Amino acid sequence: MKTKIRMKLVAFSIGLAFAAALSLHAGPKQTMLMNRLGPSQMTLYIANADGSGEHPLFPSSGFDYNASFSPDGKWIVFTSERNGSGQADLYRVRADGSGLERLTDDPTLDDQAAFSPDGNQIAFVSTRGAHTANVWILDLKTRKLRNLTGGPALQARAGKLDGFFRPAWSPDGQWIAFSSDRNFDFKPHEFPQPGWEHPQELSIYIIHPDALGLRRLTTKEGASTGSPKWSPDSKRVVFYEVPTAHTFAARIYAQGMVTSQIVSVDIATGARVEQTAGPGLKVGPQYLSANKIAYLIKAGPNAGLAFTSGESGMKGMVRNPAWSPDGKQVVYQKVDFTARPQNQPLYSWDPDMDVQYTDVFPRFSRDGKLAISDIKNLATTSTASISVMNADGSSKKVVFSDKNGAAFVPTWSPDGLWIAFGFGGFFGARETTPAKLMMVRADGSQESKDLTKGLPNSGFPTWSPDGKKIIYRVWGAGEYGLRILNLDDSSIKTLTTELDNFPAYSPSGDLITFTRRDAKTLDYDIFTMRPDGTNVKRLTTTPGNDSHSSWSPDGKYILWSSARFGFKDEAPLYDNSFQPFAQIFIMKADGSDQHALTYSRWEDSMPAIVPPTAQKNTMTRASSR
Repeated sequence: MKTKIRMKLVAFSIGLAFAAALSLHAGPKQTMLMNRLGPSQMTLYIANADGSGEHPLFPSSGFDYNASFSPDGKWIVFTSERNGSGQADLYRVRADGSGLERLTDDPTLDDQAAFSPDGNQIAFVSTRGAHTANVWILDLKTRKLRNLTGGPALQARAGKLDGFFRPAWSPDGQWIAFSSDRNFDFKPHEFPQPGWEHPQELSIYIIHPDALGLRRLTTKEGASTGSPKWSPDSKRVVFYEVPTAHTFAARIYAQGMVTSQIVSVDIATGARVEQTAGPGLKVGPQYLSANKIAYLIKAGPNAGLAFTSGESGMKGMVRNPAWSPDGKQVVYQKVDFTARPQNQPLYSWDPDMDVQYTDVFPRFSRDGKLAISDIKNLATTSTASISVMNADGSSKKVVFSDKNGAAFVPTWSPDGLWIAFGFGGFFGARETTPAKLMMVRADGSQESKDLTKGLPNSGFPTWSPDGKKIIYRVWGAGEYGLRILNLDDSSIKTLTTELDNFPAYSPSGDLITFTRRDAKTLDYDIFTMRPDGTNVKRLTTTPGNDSHSSWSPDGKYILWSSARFGFKDEAPLYDNSFQPFAQIFIMKADGSDQHALTYSRWEDSMPAIVPPTAQKNTMTRASSR
């Protein structure tokens, strides 16, 4: 009972701080729209060891994932978001789907649970406390909790990644193995093409359950090693090994370009054995016997369950397989990336705010209309249209569509008649594909105008509140930074020349937020400046990328996404997620009072507070029905 009370107090304190920051108690309940790059559904299945005879673990899914068996094979512990999309807690259930029981109840993330050999404890990953991922231990009888990896001796140096993941208990109960990216730098990836997202270098560690005897098992330079599991005699640990430089590609569309191997190591001698060979992204190994290891081929023509013995397993897109101790059954999840509905409710960590899903780059007009880029899934960004709708997602209308490019970041003219946006190739395509600024009528007539030519690559515009200018970013051919387009005479003025992006005018027009790369750390941070380029002020200084900023309707606050809390799982285990470390943050316009608004395991980004005008329009429409 004391544990539950303490958890509720933590949740209340988080909500109270958030409410105070946004002054939400001063008026009607507010709504934040945000994009989440992650699955729209995850369903657990149980099957024979080779994947045959599968059936759902539950009659209906509650967004369930990362399951594993108890030592006697009678129970399955798993992560579920059935309490709200984004809010992850631990549950257990009998292998036949009966006896469901909730094990944790905390506003932060609980995930990746593994039973102790006697079945009385579980080790799991949680972001409670410091908001970074640590390994915790829960006693299932007393419900007492302790942080196994939270001690000062285990923490990374300041400014480094500091996550602990995928715990596994040795069969003799003497050790817990886990992976960690501790002391690895926040730095940009280089493969399959240079970009700003962070790679992750993991090493395997072991530690006694009393938090003593920490040892690092893997030290291969340039290699990331993850998902450790123990041999039946507790003498070896098996894991996957992938080039660190490829840990970004392993979680996006380039998975087929990545090769990893399954490796085991003797914990006494350090002797390595490569258990697999050849191409394919291989993850999730587990000993089924002293001489047989099962694993998952995540991508490629042979994707599916595989075994070092050469037996064939089920083919297809499954994730996180975990076999029963007797090797006869396997539990895994299937993932659905069907686009979430616009304005689908998401879990809110604050009782005075509703949070809803939106497609990318939401922008509001002065009268409360919403414009978005229709992309459905940022894993494929070659095309995108522009749609306009009411703030609640109703009366949606496509106002621009062209299959020859992507239309990103709609920005409204102050009178609400036009929408400007970038059109062409962006993100990875920006180096080779032109992009220009365009504007289109907001009434859906598809009347459009070109504002710039295709080179340099131009996009991510923001319209000045007086309607006379548009600020946007350029990229390529030796030109970088922000430019000012004067709409009266089509003249263009250079505002900045650094790697700047995502400009956004404040509602009053006195400031512009933007993202700039630090030349030394290569991190991106949030800055403000006056519209003429003076009074440049850096607002964020922590390691990890900060970007995608937007203003609250009253201009008092800035919302953005930040990587500062680091990864919450091993990067190669994600799908279609460029920045799985990103969470929504808020701060005052001067940069003070920075704190997180979301605590999910997914990439949360592109926040927008629904303005009062939109809320009034929504209430008016509701009352007239």
